[in-house]
Amino acid sequence: MAEFKVVLTDNIFPDLNLERDMLAAAGAELVLADPERDLAEELKDADAVINTYAKLPAPVIEKLERCRLIIRNGIGVDTIDVAAASQKGIMVANIPTYCLEEVATHATALILACNRKVVFLNGKVKAGIWNVKLAIPIQAPEASVVGLAGFGRIPRSVSRKVKALGFDVIAYDPYVAQADADVYGVTMVDFSTLLAKSDYISIHCPLTAETRGMFDYEAFRKMKRSAYLINTARGAVVKEKDLVAALRDGLIAGAALDVLETDGIAPDHPFLKMENVILTPHAAWYSEQSILRRRTQTVEEVIKVLKGGEPTSFVNRRSIVR
Repeated sequence: MAEFKVVLTDNIFPDLNLERDMLAAAGAELVLADPERDLAEELKDADAVINTYAKLPAPVIEKLERCRLIIRNGIGVDTIDVAAASQKGIMVANIPTYCLEEVATHATALILACNRKVVFLNGKVKAGIWNVKLAIPIQAPEASVVGLAGFGRIPRSVSRKVKALGFDVIAYDPYVAQADADVYGVTMVDFSTLLAKSDYISIHCPLTAETRGMFDYEAFRKMKRSAYLINTARGAVVKEKDLVAALRDGLIAGAALDVLETDGIAPDHPFLKMENVILTPHAAWYSEQSILRRRTQTVEEVIKVLKGGEPTSFVNRRSIVR
């Protein structure tokens, strides 16, 4: 009989052979929670919980009897009530680097697609219209500013990529000092300046109470009418209805979105009829290599904690109740 029980709240992978084999070698059994049963009951005797998209609110966490670790099989931890876990003395962790370059590359690709109006022109050509003048105006990268909302690992990689293409880069992040940004040749600014100066704003902040809905109609009013919004972070950082209104009212030139307020899009969503909106299906994280990193790094962190260690990315280190 296994010494430890690890429960996976929900699964997106075709199989769990890799996870089962790694955990079995460490004396742990992997159990996939039954979606038809009460999640709190499924998790209550787990030594560790791996979480993907299922919500873990306080009432579920409070019923955990011996859990040492809740780890998000991804980057954002907005699915987990971190405060409740801290009160229970449960470590919360994530895997912040497994798709760092993939997301940075995807964001850069969306910035370039907006800059060169690639998707718009492709649609026109396929509709039988061969006319470059429809793209007027297009500005050269060296005449354009990329603004980064957040300046953690991923946006720092974005800054390197877009600066290599000739863009000037500014960033807003109240938790990052100018000295830290100097290494990347990036100027830190306040939020109002980010909105006013940027030709492309790429969102890279986590979803928190502070950032939820920070890009609202008033924010769009402060942006250039020629500016584009790019989001590869969390959909709820943007007030979606306000963005629709801003695009209809011509407050900004367009948007490129990998994430929406909900994962998926209704067939009657206004974005689907807007030529100036590029949509990808929460794909920025994906490569064959990132999938392998995501799976192995998650299990490695679980094993580390089960053996008495601490996770590498210890989200609630400062607030956990011992």
